[in-house]
Amino acid sequence: MRRWPVRTALALLLAVPVAGCSAPNTAGEKAAGSHAPPASRIAARSKDQNRELGRQHKSAADLFEALRQEAKNGTTLEWDRLPDWSGIYTRPLKAGLAFDPDTPPGGRPTARLTPEYEKKLTARIEGVKKGIEWDPISTCAPPGMPRWLTEPFLREFIVTPKQTWLINEMVNDIRRVYTDGRAHIPEEDRYPLYNGDSIGFWDGDHLVIHTNQLQAGIYQRAHPDYSEQVETVEIWHKGDPTTLLADVWVYDPPALAEPWYVQQAYKKVDEQGGNLRIRYWNCGENQNNSVYQTKDGTTQFHDFTFDGARGAQPRGERK
Repeated sequence: MRRWPVRTALALLLAVPVAGCSAPNTAGEKAAGSHAPPASRIAARSKDQNRELGRQHKSAADLFEALRQEAKNGTTLEWDRLPDWSGIYTRPLKAGLAFDPDTPPGGRPTARLTPEYEKKLTARIEGVKKGIEWDPISTCAPPGMPRWLTEPFLREFIVTPKQTWLINEMVNDIRRVYTDGRAHIPEEDRYPLYNGDSIGFWDGDHLVIHTNQLQAGIYQRAHPDYSEQVETVEIWHKGDPTTLLADVWVYDPPALAEPWYVQQAYKKVDEQGGNLRIRYWNCGENQNNSVYQTKDGTTQFHDFTFDGARGAQPRGERK
């Protein structure tokens, strides 16, 4: 049996950011250096200005179109002018699992919630204090977007002129962003998906994304719920040679009293001379992941022993 806790510890140890540690990459990196994309037209804004920008638009679709207009319909990428997002990245440890990395330690999530969802959050936090917690991903389900932004472990970002793939090692989770000018799926053909439907455009070396068609979920443990009406807008760009930044606006009328703006960061890690690789993730290999939700809302193992014996009876529910 693979012992994931050891693997997790290794991944976290490798998460220390370093500059210039990776082996030189392929022709894509060379081309990016010699034929850099044009400058971004979308104005650089502070976090407070981005929060206000979100409030100025009634929906994610409205914000996305406003950014497209500001970018004058964006930039067409060519193979010899791709942004260099090569390497392996991870979310910094200091962010923890908070959806908003600026959340004070021990503080409540920074979202302004509607009364209904504020009540749900309070009940969830009180339950955690009593040891009552259930995480939907305990059954090996994907985290889904926007929770996808917060998960730990390793990430890769594959940029091509017509698609960009945002890859998280955890459960082999890939978000495909279409930048070839296509629109979203027609409304009559939409249904909720873990990662939704993402379209975008390039503004110089900045990737602007609109995602809809998402499933309901939670932002993280001890965090609010989001509904099936949730939509996001993101602007991804390099903050420095070893950091990718994502400005994120979340719109969700049933749950959020106003758009929730956060800035995510992902740091490049040491690839250990090419020995650090993203492998296939089979969540079902781990005996620890065979769990169920009890009647009182806690989490319990189906069939787990520390001696490796097979066929043991399920442990009793917590009292």
